[in-house]
Amino acid sequence: MNADHSELQKKAQEIRRQVVTMIYHAGSGHPGGSLSCAEILSALYFSELNIRPREPQWPDRDRFILSKGHACPALYAALAMRGFFSQEELKGLRQLGHFLEGHPSLAIPGVDAVSGSLGMGISQGLGMALAARYTRRSFRVYVLLGDGDMEEGSTWEALMACGQYKLDSLVAILDTNGYQGEDRVEKQMDYFPVAEKVRAFKWHVNEINGHSVPEILRAFARAKADKGKPTFIVAKTIKGKGVSFMENNNYWHGSVGISRDQLDQALRELGG
Repeated sequence: MNADHSELQKKAQEIRRQVVTMIYHAGSGHPGGSLSCAEILSALYFSELNIRPREPQWPDRDRFILSKGHACPALYAALAMRGFFSQEELKGLRQLGHFLEGHPSLAIPGVDAVSGSLGMGISQGLGMALAARYTRRSFRVYVLLGDGDMEEGSTWEALMACGQYKLDSLVAILDTNGYQGEDRVEKQMDYFPVAEKVRAFKWHVNEINGHSVPEILRAFARAKADKGKPTFIVAKTIKGKGVSFMENNNYWHGSVGISRDQLDQALRELGG
């Protein structure tokens, strides 16, 4: 599925509008990290991924893993907008008995991996990419990481293994908005500079503006062209992107509610 840059940017803004609306109805959620990855998800689901929403278990589909599982409102919005389930279902986020849980579950159409405990995504992607190789399938695997993922030892073990096995069907995208849980990364556990470290683990590395749709698409195209190594995309983003009172304000990491007045202001700023 292909879309032009302006259309993908509109999709990203719609993802953001859905995120704040979902969290408002739920009474809690993680808006900051959901808003920071909207362009990445827009580019994936409306341009890059080879998927069939009416056949969510199609064996040859590309796989996507949201390692930063707390950002699932953005993923759910993208899945609904792409047609995996009705957008009306988005109102059920975090509601008792509803399938849209607070972290991704395999019960959700279009979700390929459970997540929530940070540091698992690259290991899951490693397994899927190896499975594609051993079964001689051509699907690609994409993993979206957050800053917290990069502070887990399991992430670095998996990075080492992916480079060792030259898994060029695997693409990792780091949504680095500079915050991890309670504070700035450099105060919690400073893993920067990341590009040099990952490159030493035998990965192709590309650094981009994570809110620039053209840069994201070029990075995906380059990942397909670069052979012999997996690709790691360092996408610099802004936590809470698009909503003035949430941008770079770690209060909005989560799990927090959004008031009616705050929702109205956010929607105005997001063009809704």
